[in-house]
Amino acid sequence: MYKDAIIDELRQIELAVVEGERWLAEQEALLVELQRSNQDISTARAELEVMRKNQLDQEQNRQRLLSLLHP
Repeated sequence: MYKDAIIDELRQIELAVVEGERWLAEQEALLVELQRSNQDISTARAELEVMRKNQLDQEQNRQRLLSLLHP
């Protein structure tokens, strides 16, 4: 039962990691587009940094769960 709960949580984290990667790619593309058109990138850059931190947190959580499954 303990293992099943970890696997369920890991499945949710995996989906969040994949979606986070997609969001990061979209934000990075937006940043490049703003730079090319000589627009202010400060807000987009700040959002990208927050997104990167969130992604790192998700990836660390995934590693924590994996380590619980394979001590």
